[in-house]
Parts: sequence; C-alpha cells; structure tokens
Amino acid sequence: MTASEMAHAHPNPHAHGDGHDHGTRRTYLIGFALSVILTAIPFWLVMGDVIADRTIATLLIMAFGVAQIFVHMVYFLHMNTKSEGGWTMMAAIFTIIVIVIALSGSLWVMFHLNTNMMPGHTMNPADMI
Repeated sequence: MTASEMAHAHPNPHAHGDGHDHGTRRTYLIGFALSVILTAIPFWLVMGDVIADRTIATLLIMAFGVAQIFVHMVYFLHMNTKSEGGWTMMAAIFTIIVIVIALSGSLWVMFHLNTNMMPGHTMNPADMI
C-alpha cells in the first residue's frame, strides 16, 4: 500500500461504526440458560400433559415463545433503545407486530381448520336418520 493509500484508509477495517459492545461471555451464557429453560418448560408441559385445558396450555406455551423471542433479541441480537440511534427499537417494534400477526393468524387458521374440516362431526346422530 502506498503512503497516500495509507493516509486515506480506515485505521481498523473490521470495526463497526458506532462502537457498541457485542456482549460478554456472561451475557451469552445467561441468554443460553434462559433459552434452554424457556424451551424445556413448554416441552415438559406438553409431554407430561400437565395442563388439562388446551386453551390455557396453548396460551402458556405461546407466552413462553414470546418470552424466548425477547431473550434472543436482548441477549443475542443486543437490541436496546440506545444502540444504533434507535433503529434497533424500530426493529423490535416491527418484530412485535410480526409476532402478533403470526400468532393470531396461526390460532385463527387452526381453529377454523378444525371447524371446517369436520363440519358433520358436531351434528347429532339422531338428525342423520
């Protein structure tokens, strides 16, 4: 590299622009532990048939899923309100909107799929004669 190229080159070509931290081993281990816990509890709830009411079980599992999304956003993606001039907060808001659409859409589809695939299932057998 010539002297003029050295004068105009970045001092560290691999550095990021704003200098925010990328987490420590401790934060990654905390995030990993929380992720394992937030995965193991719903798995146990389903496999152990702990909650008899399916509605409560579904809502509880969805709550654990949403909590795990936030754990990933904070501990692995390092999203907070101060980094990158607030753009990560905009990404978080977008993520929340997508989560609400995906979860409510999934529940709506599954409910109507059950209703529409088995329309005669709820009929009284005496009415069929």
